[in-house]
Amino acid sequence: MQIYKVGGAVRDRLLGKPVTDIDWVVVGATTEEMLAQGFRPVGADFPVFLHPKTGEEYALARTERKSGRGYGGFTFHASPEVTLEQDLIRRDLTINAMAEDDGQNLTDPYNGQRDLEDRILRHVSPAFAEDPLRVLRVARFAARYAALGFTVAPETLELMRTLSESGELEALTAERNWKEISRALMEEQPQVFIQVLRDCGALKVLMPEVDALFGVPQPEAHHPEIDSGVHTLSVLEQSALHRQPLTVRWACLLHDLGKGLTPQEEWPRHIAHEHKGLKLIKAVNERFKAPKECQELALLVGQYHTHGHRALELKATTLLELLQSFDVYRRPQRFEEFIAACEMDARGRKGLEQRSYPQADYLRGAANVARSVAVQPLLEKGFKGPELGEALKRERLKALKAYKEAAAS
Repeated sequence: MQIYKVGGAVRDRLLGKPVTDIDWVVVGATTEEMLAQGFRPVGADFPVFLHPKTGEEYALARTERKSGRGYGGFTFHASPEVTLEQDLIRRDLTINAMAEDDGQNLTDPYNGQRDLEDRILRHVSPAFAEDPLRVLRVARFAARYAALGFTVAPETLELMRTLSESGELEALTAERNWKEISRALMEEQPQVFIQVLRDCGALKVLMPEVDALFGVPQPEAHHPEIDSGVHTLSVLEQSALHRQPLTVRWACLLHDLGKGLTPQEEWPRHIAHEHKGLKLIKAVNERFKAPKECQELALLVGQYHTHGHRALELKATTLLELLQSFDVYRRPQRFEEFIAACEMDARGRKGLEQRSYPQADYLRGAANVARSVAVQPLLEKGFKGPELGEALKRERLKALKAYKEAAAS
């Protein structure tokens, strides 16, 4: 029995990055031998075990063969005869197909270390094209390591294009897609993930609504970058630079989908794109079964982001309606995330990345004013039921009018 550290742990150590998760491969062992040493079996499809003390995953060396469609369409073979090189060749990228023994002696049969040095994301073997999930994984790695200068090898991008055109991407489940998308959006440069998907034709398969934004112009006076797709990438980039949570990044990606529906004869204006985009945002939310909080914020940002930009101009009644729509009294964090998404949208414009966004503090102040209206005096006056709600609304409106006047003076 020989045990090797494999995959990401080896890659990140060589890159000088922190190693978090460690995966191990066991060569020359049987399931019975693993159980005899106290390992606990967890793999349903192939033999994976948890170490009795550390809880880390140890997998028996295995080979795989394509047997059906999609990510799960494989049959696996694990036996003591399977070599380390045979196990490594089934992995996605050369930089993930390296192994180390306990003395840090490197086994690198597919030149992963050279590709690390050359900053190349390259597939290990033609079997790469058998697994559609690898399209998303490579795009995610591109987003993670873009700051280090990594790019996707042209021949790997071509295989990703072949996969995108094959219909295999449609076989991926919503859960598998969302797992990769959500992880990619939280990488250092999530806009690279979207760009790589577009470069290989996967974006128009997975998110045609986002792909449709590229090539659609906007008024240059407000959007010096002009292209709606380029703007979306810039907004996503800003959301990462400002370390926004997943909910905000998801909303940033989908906020302008309505612009993809504007007839060409109306370009570069996009009248009512906020309302038109809601059905598209809903479709993308449902396609990937995004978490409820991501779905809700994306829809609210899509509908109201231009309200956010025009906050200082809004009438007190419109401002109150906006606050009510977000339920700022019980859901203050959601409104804070809306403000963040609006600010990222404003900053995601060429040359305007550093411009201040006074609307943010103005909206926070308005929310605080509305929240500060006390219910008790109205109860003491005898208001109850629907009448109490109306009285509360009137008092909040009065307070917002005073706030607006004070801000203008």
